[in-house]
Amino acid sequence: MHSVAWIAAIGGLLLLTSLLSGWIRDFPITNFAIYLVAGVAVGPWGLDLVRIDLRGHGPWLANLTEMALVVSLFITGLKLRLRFRDPAWLDAMRLAFPCMVLTVAGVSAIAHWGLGQSWGMSLLIGALVAPTDPVLASIVAVDDARDGDQMRVALSGEAGLNDGFALPFLLLALMMIATPGPLASSVTLHWLLIGVLWGAAAGLALGFGLGWLIGLLGARLKSASRDIAPNDFLALALMALAYAGAEAISASGFLAAFAAGLGLRSAELYVVTHHPHPHFTATTGAGDGNSIHPPAEVLINPNSRDRDSADHPAASVGLVVSDALSFGDTLERLIASALVLLAGVACARYWSIAGVVMAAALFLLVRPLAVWIGMLGSKAPMPRRLLIGWIGIRGIGTLNYLAYALTHGLDQPQAMLAAQISITVVVLSILVHGMTAPPLMAWRHARGHDAWAE
Repeated sequence: MHSVAWIAAIGGLLLLTSLLSGWIRDFPITNFAIYLVAGVAVGPWGLDLVRIDLRGHGPWLANLTEMALVVSLFITGLKLRLRFRDPAWLDAMRLAFPCMVLTVAGVSAIAHWGLGQSWGMSLLIGALVAPTDPVLASIVAVDDARDGDQMRVALSGEAGLNDGFALPFLLLALMMIATPGPLASSVTLHWLLIGVLWGAAAGLALGFGLGWLIGLLGARLKSASRDIAPNDFLALALMALAYAGAEAISASGFLAAFAAGLGLRSAELYVVTHHPHPHFTATTGAGDGNSIHPPAEVLINPNSRDRDSADHPAASVGLVVSDALSFGDTLERLIASALVLLAGVACARYWSIAGVVMAAALFLLVRPLAVWIGMLGSKAPMPRRLLIGWIGIRGIGTLNYLAYALTHGLDQPQAMLAAQISITVVVLSILVHGMTAPPLMAWRHARGHDAWAE
């Protein structure tokens, strides 16, 4: 299939889903499910216009998925507008680390004893399907900075954090596969200290610091120059610096990208807390900008930017955040749409019974049980825990990990098994979770907040 045909196909799909978005919302289906079906239609199972070899195309797939993750993680962090003392962060941490570790362990055990794989290969499969997706889960995640829903915040925080926390397990699995015998204790210690502890701490600190500083600097410069022109390059520069800087110091680039979004949002909170906009000063009260002052980006009219008010700190930081959100949302959805279309095409070659079994075990057993155990001690009510245990959409993170693994030493049988399980799990997750999440969220909304309160 010619590249021009790919562009036309993606353009046609985007046009179709945009024009029919009003009707699509009324059905238990997401735009990404439509892209997936379209990929199946143009692949070998349908018109057979295009085929794909994931191992042969591993390098560019790794680059594309890496870009998609960096953008989506940054935007996810930017949408989380709450103080770190908020209890929702504790639930997000429970989901992102202990629940993720339990998921890796559960899937690894099933792959070892159920599929007869070595522990190295089993750990690889567990790491591949562990991270949840920050883009495809938009229907259950925070999509607006004013959304303080505890469950949405927890799911967004989980998706933002576990792509970085799960990566060390992928690297450990690849080392185990490449080493004939047990790993040396020095290698394991280096993995723990550098890959896990340093990678997470340094990535989060670097990303947050850059987001905070660039947010304040950008707001101050816009205020001083009264600049109201849209500027997407600031967000792009922040993402690039956070990711590249983290990689340069052997830290987690994914966690750095997520933390950069959090840092930029914290800079916005700091500005509106200390310099509330005149329109909201009367209702701000006690300087609590987080709970009362609206996000600074809502002060910005994208169709009519007022130069006379751009010198106010709240408006200037609103310009910075608004531009970052506008640029990031468009870019992440565009790349994600292309990747889901690709997954649909790859489905014909990599669909497998082993993948279906693993998906069923993950969705029905491992994920619910991991959430149940990981959230022991949480004040989250039972209905919320059950819903979180069901909704754990897999997507771009799994594809990125797969592309990385395919370019780092797997032989042909190992690569085929990894691709089969990853693609099958992602496809089933997009379909099953995509169809069940809208009615479940509608049911939750209809019940009100009584059953979901702390």
